[in-house]
Amino acid sequence: MKGKWEVPLWVISMLYILLLCGNFHRCNSMWLWNRRSYFGTMVFSLDGNVYPKGDYQATLNVGQPPRPYSLDIDTGSDLTWLHCGIQGAKCLPAPHSPYRPNNNLVKSNDPICASIQLPANQPPREPDQCDYEVVYADHCSSLGVLVRDVFPLKYTNGSAVVPPLVFGCGYDQEVPASAHAPFTDGILGLGSGKASVVSQMSSMGLIRNVIGHCLSGQGGGFLFLGDDVVPSSGIVWAPIVRAPSEKHYSLGPADVLLGGQATGIKSLPMIFDSGSTFTYLNSEAYNTLLSLIKKNIDPKKLVDAVDEKALPVCWKGPTPFRSIDEANSNFKSLTISFTSARNVQLQLTPKSYLVRTDSGNVCLGILDGTEAHLGDANLIGDISMLDKLVIYDNENQRVGWIPYNCNRIP
Repeated sequence: MKGKWEVPLWVISMLYILLLCGNFHRCNSMWLWNRRSYFGTMVFSLDGNVYPKGDYQATLNVGQPPRPYSLDIDTGSDLTWLHCGIQGAKCLPAPHSPYRPNNNLVKSNDPICASIQLPANQPPREPDQCDYEVVYADHCSSLGVLVRDVFPLKYTNGSAVVPPLVFGCGYDQEVPASAHAPFTDGILGLGSGKASVVSQMSSMGLIRNVIGHCLSGQGGGFLFLGDDVVPSSGIVWAPIVRAPSEKHYSLGPADVLLGGQATGIKSLPMIFDSGSTFTYLNSEAYNTLLSLIKKNIDPKKLVDAVDEKALPVCWKGPTPFRSIDEANSNFKSLTISFTSARNVQLQLTPKSYLVRTDSGNVCLGILDGTEAHLGDANLIGDISMLDKLVIYDNENQRVGWIPYNCNRIP
């Protein structure tokens, strides 16, 4: 309303920092954020791989004094959460000690609270706290409360900021027996909703709302927040296509080709999801593709590896494969052709959908999503994003990719 007095966000945030630190001089070296929007970029090295770890993690510091937490990077969800160190908490094994809240609960009238999913059968929100529940596609879940604490962060130019960000303090984590339980301190939600730490920092004027990751096929890689390291050319861009209520990076319908030939798989809605280790297709599309892949295999060179337990469909050669490259000639490249834009294709060589196991077999890293309880959802997971720079540009509502040396951190 015109004439209404409002306290600028930067003032509230600075007062919050000073309250936490208790002494301005102690924080001054880290707190360089002023009223001018900086729009810098932050880069984090990643640890992990598709096989055998099954995830990629970034380590962030949280709180004062800052403590490190290793978080699974997930563009398929919004909320960042950490294992919460409170009495009676049900936490999973993790690399670091659980986060301990310090009278920093987020109240139920906070705007971010309204965007968070309530726990099942939960009564109306308590005014002094904001409860949340996140249930993932594989039926893993986290239940807890929202808190606000500082994240000491550095830009690529060396300057630092310590923004107060909202995240989940998870006191009840569940992992079904059939699901992969990552050894992590929590989840770094990189979706496009208000609860995402990237959306929060963007609204503060700290970064542009652009995310990118580069997952190395050799393990590791990097994550960046902001747009300074985005290449100026060579990127294949596709518009994000989704309903206003959706927060996923959905690129709309796509056709699938094998070896450049039509497979009959058409108009398949595809979602880019870094929180998914493998690529998933609904049952009909999966069975069609699997049948075509098997039809192209020479039985003199590859036979079913029935004793291999790493993944549902595996093959073995006359001798164990020492690398995926040795098995490449037995498989054709895949093309995911997006129909929402002209001539936009994601090219997948066999290395982008095959896994070499410890026993020297090769397995199909494309799985039946319906069997995995994903319904009709189709996810492009980590395996199909290896050795590519993938950019999620929320400023311009598009996703892009380009082949890249992910071992070279900007």
